[in-house]
Amino acid sequence: MPLHIACLCAAWCRTCESYQEVFEAACAELPQAGLHVRWIDIEDEAELIGNLDIETFPTLLIADGEHIRFAGPLTPQPETLKRVLRAHLADARPMPVEPAYVELAARLRSEA
Repeated sequence: MPLHIACLCAAWCRTCESYQEVFEAACAELPQAGLHVRWIDIEDEAELIGNLDIETFPTLLIADGEHIRFAGPLTPQPETLKRVLRAHLADARPMPVEPAYVELAARLRSEA
């Protein structure tokens, strides 16, 4: 089953600037079969983001082919990211989220 992991940030955000390397390294440690990883600048890819209002950076989205497993902001520490990734890759239970996250996940699935 495909798995989409997206980090939503902004180019002007200094935290995001240093976090991109952390995000990419953590995702590189995951099994790669069926994995779709995206770093999304919310301003450069505003059409993809749609009506989703991101207030805190970084914000992470983990979605499989049917459900959203995680969606929300993270503290920008590498261990926090790794812990969230491990937990939600192992646990396929859907997480209730606002409709804009569901719409974003659908757009990411359609691009894959």
